Amino acid sequence: MQSDLSSQSAIGVAVVGTGFGQKVHIPAFRDYPGTNLVAVYNRDLENAVAIATTHNIPHAFNNLSEITARSDIHGVSISTPPFLHYEMAEAVLKAGKHLFLEKPTTLNAPEARKLYQLTQQQGLQATLNFEFRFVPAWMQLKTLLSENYVGQTRLIKIDWLVPGRADPTRPWSWHTSKELGGGSLGALASHTFDYIAWLFGPVKRLCARLTTTIPTRPDPNSGKAKTVDADDTCVLILELQDGTTCQINISATTYAGRGHWLEVYGDRGTLVLGSDNPKDYVHGFQLQGSQSGAALQDIPIPDWLKFEKTYPDGRIAPTIRVVDHWAQMIHKGQTTAPSLKEGVYSQLLMDAAHQSDQQGTWIDIPDLDNFLSMV
Repeated sequence: MQSDLSSQSAIGVAVVGTGFGQKVHIPAFRDYPGTNLVAVYNRDLENAVAIATTHNIPHAFNNLSEITARSDIHGVSISTPPFLHYEMAEAVLKAGKHLFLEKPTTLNAPEARKLYQLTQQQGLQATLNFEFRFVPAWMQLKTLLSENYVGQTRLIKIDWLVPGRADPTRPWSWHTSKELGGGSLGALASHTFDYIAWLFGPVKRLCARLTTTIPTRPDPNSGKAKTVDADDTCVLILELQDGTTCQINISATTYAGRGHWLEVYGDRGTLVLGSDNPKDYVHGFQLQGSQSGAALQDIPIPDWLKFEKTYPDGRIAPTIRVVDHWAQMIHKGQTTAPSLKEGVYSQLLMDAAHQSDQQGTWIDIPDLDNFLSMV
């Protein structure tokens, strides 16, 4: 059963996971007026205390059960490595706390489905931090697509080519382990799968080739070469339910990669959204459009879509909007996208991509509602 929380109360939040959590979640929950940071978790209590002190957070823990037992904590954000997501999220939901979860959702779609079913049983609200839905240029793209700017889509092309893991001397970590949930599919394509569904609708089938272009990395303890088995490069073809083909190229090992670009070609026009900023995957997006074969022109972003405040780390401002979305769901008791349901769908497509790569064939995507109802 969930904690008592009036519609006017600030939502008491605990932050679990202090890598991305400290960079993005803590600033977002701190600056959003409807949440109150109550506690922080780190598996090392000394580190937890230091982080709590740095950010003026009242409580520090290295035991999740101590967090879930507190009546002043109504929701928990989890940004730990993916292999910890299911166990931690399950404990949070069983304790009656709302859930704010980083992507990828879990290690596989059946785990994600169990979490979704648990939210339904407990009457709780959960969301994934799918930031791109809340970035101004992306929101304007969604508006134009809804207004039929490009007409009937003919081709969708996505390039997300960045150099973050291009240096082969970068040490081995969970990011490089498939078993621990590492890889570019989880780090980047989890976002891509969500925004494809948001912008263009469901996927009928897909074909994927996942590769590891840097096969070993130095062990952080011994310095010896340690095997990498998580993908760092993903090439996918999706057939959407409406018949449109979507081509996706994702890599975290591309020196001087072109950045993140989405191109939409239709029978009436073209939209191109892109950023060549290799250091921040939110800052720098520009939107261009063309109709009737004219040259591409810059499309301005309306003031009402722009962030009230921006940060040096571009991920914070859209995460604040996701926090607001989550808070509204909690106070109204109404689930809207993006929720854990969308997290399940992203995970379902990730599983299909792994299956396609292993089998070397196209994989049909099941209907989401049918999948969610399975036991």
